[in-house]
Amino acid sequence: MAGIADKFDKAYEDKSVEELAKAPVAALQGISDAKAALLTEALGVKTVGDLGTNKYFLWAQAVAKLAE
Repeated sequence: MAGIADKFDKAYEDKSVEELAKAPVAALQGISDAKAALLTEALGVKTVGDLGTNKYFLWAQAVAKLAE
């Protein structure tokens, strides 16, 4: 998991990819509980997996890639 573990808070660095997908969004470095609550309120995003599969994030990522 090189390159992934260091994107998470220390408590999650030794977790499997499956566990990381189920982790709360606040497990990601730089996302506070307050910011995670805003994501849940606005988009229904509760877990890292939700964030990674959210249609708005995927659409934005596709546009960004096409614009490169």
